[in-house]
Amino acid sequence: MSGTTIGLIGFGALLAMLAVRVHIAIAMFITGAGIYLVINQGETASLLYTLNNLVYARVSNYDLAVIPLFILMGQFATHGGLSKALFRAASTLIGHWRGGLAMASTAACAAFGAICGSSLATAATMGRVALPELKEHGYSGKLSTATLAASGTLGIMIPPSVPLVIYAVLTQESIGKLFVAAVVPGVIAALGYMLVIALVVRRDPAAGPAGKRAPFAEMLKAQVNIIPVLLVFLVVIVGIYGGWANPTEAASIGAAACGLIAALTGGMRFKDFLESVYGTAHATGMIFMVLIGADLLNSSLALSQMPTELATWVQQSGLPALLVLTAIIVIYVVLGCVMDSLAMILLTIPIFYPMVMGLDFFGMPVEDKSIWFGILALMVVEIGLVTPPMGMNLYVVNKQAREVPMRETIAGVLPFLASDFIRIVALVFFPVMCLGLVHWIG
Repeated sequence: MSGTTIGLIGFGALLAMLAVRVHIAIAMFITGAGIYLVINQGETASLLYTLNNLVYARVSNYDLAVIPLFILMGQFATHGGLSKALFRAASTLIGHWRGGLAMASTAACAAFGAICGSSLATAATMGRVALPELKEHGYSGKLSTATLAASGTLGIMIPPSVPLVIYAVLTQESIGKLFVAAVVPGVIAALGYMLVIALVVRRDPAAGPAGKRAPFAEMLKAQVNIIPVLLVFLVVIVGIYGGWANPTEAASIGAAACGLIAALTGGMRFKDFLESVYGTAHATGMIFMVLIGADLLNSSLALSQMPTELATWVQQSGLPALLVLTAIIVIYVVLGCVMDSLAMILLTIPIFYPMVMGLDFFGMPVEDKSIWFGILALMVVEIGLVTPPMGMNLYVVNKQAREVPMRETIAGVLPFLASDFIRIVALVFFPVMCLGLVHWIG
């Protein structure tokens, strides 16, 4: 049996384990170990030696220290009440429009995503803040839950983004360039969601009635209150790309600044601080377990030569590059129905990345193609968070609005998914959407 066949069988077994809800890290460990043992004829000692080296290499990687720091930054923002300030700032600015509070929720999710890096945390936190306000002002449950589920995905679309950090580590790409490349698509995503809300309330005015205009002094005060949060975002992103600080240093500054802002203005107490530290440790432990499992799996797949053979087959098949890319996007959408974003990135990038790098897309150089594919993959992974039946954001938000049937939330999110697909098609044919800012700053 060839190594490629062994790799394909192992990958199929992995998907089967995920289908029956085996934890992604455990499934990767079992699959990786199985492939390795079959190829090496049951050499257990060699497997343990390899695993030992992989674990040490992963946990001693300085670049990955950025992950717990970005998670801590998001935890401080969550427990420090910064989400309320962001929602208040947006609602006083546009809350008097028809559908304005829903649009304000989207804007607040985008701003919160700039200091959080997690879509689930963004959806959960902004849901607690915005859902009561939307309900009080007469917004339909369908529009309210769908808006927050979709807008929560901006948590990983707007940098800093943990999945982008993972992509950068897997592909040896620049974290700073990926963060800058994600800014414009992230802003376009937020504007697209606002346009969807405007179209929904135009068709059904009762779904999002206009509120009262806030006094100018109140509106101005709300905008001033979020200046420190915006400065944190600028310091992190500009610091990384400008070369003033490496990603880990910038994340350290961002986490410390978020903690200080939360303590001084958001009312974070010692109990909230401990919960933030615990939440960071819990999430970091889970992510590193998945990373180590992925390392073993990827090492075994590389030993089987499956990714290389598939990439070579695609290049020699004569298939149009856009057809291959479309197939990859469809696979991502399907996987998104049953798998979380981090798992998709770790499972697919080692296989899809060599394929894409070996194809020609509009004459793009390899460096640009690597960044463009990273942002494209992130956008498609983002869709998985709101794709029925397993879109995690749907459950996170709907759990906070028990009076809204899940079918209404799913029906409400469909126009937002249409906006996502339009944005993906635009990025495929117009890579300048993500590369323009990188080239301009560079």
